[in-house]
Amino acid sequence: MQIVPVKPLRNQTINVQLAGQNCTLNIYQKSTGMFMDVLVDGSQIIGGVICQNLNRIVRSLYLGFVGDFCFIDNQEGTADPFYLELGTRFILAYLETTDLPAGEG
Repeated sequence: MQIVPVKPLRNQTINVQLAGQNCTLNIYQKSTGMFMDVLVDGSQIIGGVICQNLNRIVRSLYLGFVGDFCFIDNQEGTADPFYLELGTRFILAYLETTDLPAGEG
């Protein structure tokens, strides 16, 4: 597992290389929750996925993404992420294939 640095911003784009993939992560807060898009080499893998505590973002092998992401509430452990506490209370974890159940990464 690797921690992807996020900032307490309502909307942000993060470019990071993970498992040899050039990833672009768009993270944005709406009134209905926080959402995330994942792109690799400019091609969208998944878009508009709601970000919930400990709920994986990509979830599906057939999308061709190596690994997955999830937000972690490191204070109470049960709240869904909100932009004001990104990077402190809420961290974004990149889950490597060894962090995922067999056949899911």
